[in-house]
Amino acid sequence: MKIVGIQKLTLLDYPEKVSCTVFLGGCNFRCPFCHNGQLLGFDADQIMSADELLSFLQKRIGLLEGVCITGGEPLLNDDIFPLLKSIKDMGYSVKLDTNGSVPNALRRILEERLADYVAMDIKNAPVHYGCTVGLDGFDVGAIEESIRLLTQDVVSYEFRTTVVKQLHDSDSISAMGSWVSSVAGGKKAAKWFVQPFVDRETVPMAGLAAPDDKELAYFVEILKQYAECAALRGA
Repeated sequence: MKIVGIQKLTLLDYPEKVSCTVFLGGCNFRCPFCHNGQLLGFDADQIMSADELLSFLQKRIGLLEGVCITGGEPLLNDDIFPLLKSIKDMGYSVKLDTNGSVPNALRRILEERLADYVAMDIKNAPVHYGCTVGLDGFDVGAIEESIRLLTQDVVSYEFRTTVVKQLHDSDSISAMGSWVSSVAGGKKAAKWFVQPFVDRETVPMAGLAAPDDKELAYFVEILKQYAECAALRGA
């Protein structure tokens, strides 16, 4: 496991928690709109060891409430489990960000109660998933299993979709919502956030843009059919 970044204080990444955010390197997706494009490979420079992170967190007990673990895709790391246990043993709440592609690891996280909140990306409707994650012919079976795990309400969770004008429209948003609802057995998602794409130097593909405000609002209205709470975030 490679810790390649840390934000020592955030009021945004973990709902209602004063937290830090830890970035793990390496991802199995190649989303053309990724904000953390520099973390996609496994060759990013490590900034601290797991022991150094735990030492940092030990000194912040009483100052921080939560720790966000993000990436990259954190669940590609087998040694994430003892790290999360150590963080939980210090009394911290843990938020995990995942793309949903490693359901067996997610299941273990839930069974061992190693996370208190999970944020899972839903990238697009199944027919568009491959182009959205940069992997032709991608099989959404693993994504569906992760959806089923989270919608059992074992842990607090949210779904989130970063929308890009070149990749999403009202038809794909509607198909995505219907698909997730079907996978969940007709149950509504707890929370679903629409996040407009924001261009940065680290984004792998140039020339992408966010939908306009009217489209964003319409996307949220569509997802209200499939979630107890649907809202726009980051606009």
